Amino acid sequence: MRLHKGSQAAFLLLVHAAGTVVAAVDFTQCLNDIVQSANVTQNLVGLLNGDGDPVSNVADATSISYSLCTSRCGTGQEPFQWSVFSQEFSAWLLPNLALISQLPFGAQYRLDNFMSAVLTVGSPTLAGYSLFITLLNSRWISRRFDHLVDYPNSRFALSILSSLQQVPLRLHPDRVRLPSLVVLPENDSWWKCFAEFVDYTHTWSIASATSIAWVVVAYILTVANSLSNVYANVQSNGEGTGSVWLWLIPIVVGWLQLSPKCDFNRLQAAYDRADRHSMHTGTADIGAGMFPASSRRALAIIAKEEDVMSPDELLTPPVFNYSRSLRWASTADTIFMVFKAASEKAHIHLPVCGSDWVESGINVKSDTTKDIGAIQYIETTQDIDIDDRSRNESLQYVAVYSAQPNGVQSSHWAPGVFTRMVIASCASLALQWGTAGAAFLVGWFTPTTKIGCRSMGYLLYGVVSTIVWMMLLLSSILAHSSAADPCRVSLSARVTLASSHILRWTGKLLALLNFFLVIMACVFQYSSFYDRCYCNSSVFSRRGAAYAVIIETTAQAAQAKAAWIGALVLACTSASGFLVILNLLLDTVPS
Repeated sequence: MRLHKGSQAAFLLLVHAAGTVVAAVDFTQCLNDIVQSANVTQNLVGLLNGDGDPVSNVADATSISYSLCTSRCGTGQEPFQWSVFSQEFSAWLLPNLALISQLPFGAQYRLDNFMSAVLTVGSPTLAGYSLFITLLNSRWISRRFDHLVDYPNSRFALSILSSLQQVPLRLHPDRVRLPSLVVLPENDSWWKCFAEFVDYTHTWSIASATSIAWVVVAYILTVANSLSNVYANVQSNGEGTGSVWLWLIPIVVGWLQLSPKCDFNRLQAAYDRADRHSMHTGTADIGAGMFPASSRRALAIIAKEEDVMSPDELLTPPVFNYSRSLRWASTADTIFMVFKAASEKAHIHLPVCGSDWVESGINVKSDTTKDIGAIQYIETTQDIDIDDRSRNESLQYVAVYSAQPNGVQSSHWAPGVFTRMVIASCASLALQWGTAGAAFLVGWFTPTTKIGCRSMGYLLYGVVSTIVWMMLLLSSILAHSSAADPCRVSLSARVTLASSHILRWTGKLLALLNFFLVIMACVFQYSSFYDRCYCNSSVFSRRGAAYAVIIETTAQAAQAKAAWIGALVLACTSASGFLVILNLLLDTVPS
């Protein structure tokens, strides 16, 4: 088959380009050629020792200057070795990519699940923050209920509030609906049923345990192998990439322990089932103030996009908890205040209306024919025995009964919310920079030392991750601030909300770029793409004094090994420390 002349020319250009791309450089042979030429010409310019100093004896040359490297060796990379690439990829990167599947998802749409994975990998700082703020919020509301509330259904309410941090929790604007849901005995079945229906667990399974064990064992074995032979493939070694991914283990384990309720369809089904039970708003008929059945929902777990300040609030994967935490805390505080007011009046035997207090007739008797487990359940879940006649009244009395003394209103910013945000931020930053910092140290002390392509990739990953966290966190603060003016009448509210949207869009774009950055940084490391004059010479930091180490000396290998051990300790300490603190705080989370 004959080709057109134009086709022939295009084919030759393609072959030439392909040959240029795959052209590889043998730096050891290049150094030998330079040394042989120097022996003949006695020109030692550009020949350096391991510290980058000029040599007086050509036999001492183990490094060359960057300019000499590019002029004599070219700008290409070392030959690609499939055996090295496949071994490093399967040992360091593949287990972590598989572990991503064990993150909690549960969004209504697959694209949102994918975006949650992108945000987690693109910003481990944000992932750690969302995990820790979820834990601190559960701990905060649990302690408030435990210390100040003793009222029927308060245990169920606490369980529901702690479980619903993955949904846009909303209260009906009518100030009567929530008090009636709390006080009236007709609504007891709703609290109980909803708490039971959402009491499912996303926790340990054979798949999750196997994935975590695979990552841990692979990390230990590959670290031991790399430390035993520092000279072998020192430039393509995955020690740094293993450290930069180590944050994923505490994030996955933390979510498995916290067991977030994030399955959209399951939560919606649980809410609908509970809502079909008797949920009344008063004892009178509609004419006396009862709401029709179609509008009885005082507490909602879904919302329309126009009803939230940030669309991320609608997404149930828990990495998006950063966007809901402020609104959730405000809503939880409002519900707590209603329970607290009702509890205080019940403890002084003050009924809903002005009639006399009716003592409860509930009495759990010891009966061997009864189921002991059922009796224990009643004893542990019955907060306080209040006769239904002391809680039954019309709506206007219920609203007054649950009103705060002296007209106190719940704040738009829940108590202690900024303290919890600071603590969660510190924990997540320590995890991020403990792992990324360890990877940076590996790149820094790998000859040639200081900032090269490898260490710059790790540093850039950590910086972008932190910037994404800052932008999305600030976006959530601005969005919650603008929610104080839901109609957005004022110019400041509109500007605040617009700024929130811009920060959220930009942060997500950076997270997407960072997601691919960390994966490509690993691939470049294993494929020897970084093993070229520019990257090996640490041009980023050394500038004009840049040089490439071709043959590592014993001292340089010992220094690299010591740095790798230090980085290993730093990464493991930050990851294990995050998990230790997490487990110390888990005992106060409602089970």
